[in-house]
Amino acid sequence: MADPTPEDLKKAEELKKKLESMTPEQLREFQKKNCIFCQIASGKVNAKKIYEDEAVIGILDINPANPGHVLLLPKEHHMILPQLPDDLRERIFIAAKKISNDLLKALDARGTNIVVANGPAAGQRAQHFTVHIIPRKEGDGLKFALPEIKMSEMERLETASAVGGRLNELLGIKKEEQEEKPKKKSQPASETPKSPPKKEPRKSGKVDLDDILKVLHG
Repeated sequence: MADPTPEDLKKAEELKKKLESMTPEQLREFQKKNCIFCQIASGKVNAKKIYEDEAVIGILDINPANPGHVLLLPKEHHMILPQLPDDLRERIFIAAKKISNDLLKALDARGTNIVVANGPAAGQRAQHFTVHIIPRKEGDGLKFALPEIKMSEMERLETASAVGGRLNELLGIKKEEQEEKPKKKSQPASETPKSPPKKEPRKSGKVDLDDILKVLHG
């Protein structure tokens, strides 16, 4: 790849300044205007659609991992999973289940991989939320093996504490309630056991799913 020219660098710097000066609404419109999947959803760019409803479309990937590889996406521009409204998130995965079943029957597949690359660090390329539905057959050569890294007991405890602690904060569980209570000593037979004090019922606040997702995704 050729090195960027001074003109390229100048344009990139101008674009950066332009984006930084935009309001959230202006930035969203800019993203939609330059999003290939938004153009597909609006009909400005042709694609082979295999599923469509009022809010969701499914298209065949032009560079499939396997024949029948479907990209399922919302028509409205949303970049990552936590941005999806609850009803749209539900509709997308209901559609994913239906498409997966249809691929199994139509292509005589033996399974599917349903994959979401949520954010650039996870391999997301286009900044439009997409569900990949990939039909699988035995010996198709496609590998989705996850590496297994070694973690010490201390590292596992620290990870569990970091994630669990933040979730417990959202759920309204106090730190002292998370810790294991010491066992009570048995009372001598001569003493009359005292009735335990009545516990007040714990008040459970409503937890927003998107808040939890924000914790899981940084």
